[in-house]
Amino acid sequence: MNLFNKVTDYETARNIFFDGMTLLFGGFGGVGTPPGLIDCLIETGVKDVKLIGNDAGFPWIGIGKFICLERATSLVASHIGSNPTAGDLMNRGKLDVEFSPQGILVERIRAGGVGLDGFLTEIGKGTKLAYNKPLIKIGEKEYLYEAPILGDVSIVYAKKADTFGNLIFDKTARNTNPFIAMASKVTIVEAEEIVPMGSLNPEEIIVPGVYVKYIIPSKGYNWKWIWEMPDKQLRNEPPAK
Repeated sequence: MNLFNKVTDYETARNIFFDGMTLLFGGFGGVGTPPGLIDCLIETGVKDVKLIGNDAGFPWIGIGKFICLERATSLVASHIGSNPTAGDLMNRGKLDVEFSPQGILVERIRAGGVGLDGFLTEIGKGTKLAYNKPLIKIGEKEYLYEAPILGDVSIVYAKKADTFGNLIFDKTARNTNPFIAMASKVTIVEAEEIVPMGSLNPEEIIVPGVYVKYIIPSKGYNWKWIWEMPDKQLRNEPPAK
C-alpha cells in the first residue's frame, strides 16, 4: 500500500473483516455510520462480532441492519432504544449488551486511542452500570475504574478525505467518528469525497491521516432497503440480504 495513497475498494474491506472481531463503528442513530461498509460487512457473512459504538442504530439504518441478522454476540453502547430488535435479542439472551454513559463510553474509546490505561470516575458508582468494575479509593472517595477500549477494526464515515487519510466531517456526522478512528488496529474510512493530499485546509482537518489505514469511496445509502424496511421493522423482521 502506498503510504500517501490509501484509497482502495470494498473488496479490500471484505478481506479485513473476520469472525469474532471487535468492531468499533462511528455514528449516532445511524448519522455518521458508513452505509457502504455496513452493507459490505453484511455481505461478508462474518459472525460472532463484538460491537462497540454509541447505539444500536435503527433496524433499517446504520449498524442496526447488522444487529438484526443476529451475527453480533455483544454490544457496548450508550442506548439501544431506537432499535427494538436489539432490545428483543438482549431480552432473549442472544445479544450481550453493556450500557455505558455516553461521555464515559467516548472517553474509554479516546483513552484507548491515545494510549491511556483508563481513568477513574464516580459516574455509575453504586448502580447497575458499575458492572463489577474495580473500585479505587483515593483519600476519602471511591472511584470506578474504566478500562480503555481498543478494537480490531474501526469503520468511519467522512465527508471528505485526502489520499493520506486526513478527514473532515459533515456537521453532526462528526459525532463519535474522530474517537473511533483512533482506537483500533485497522481503521477503514468511507468517504463521500476524496481529494489529493495537500488539498485540505489544515485548519479544517479533524482526524490526521496517521490513524487511517484504508479509504474507500462511498457508494452511498441503499435507499431501496431503507424505504422497504419500516413495515418489516414493525414485525421485528430482519432485512433480506
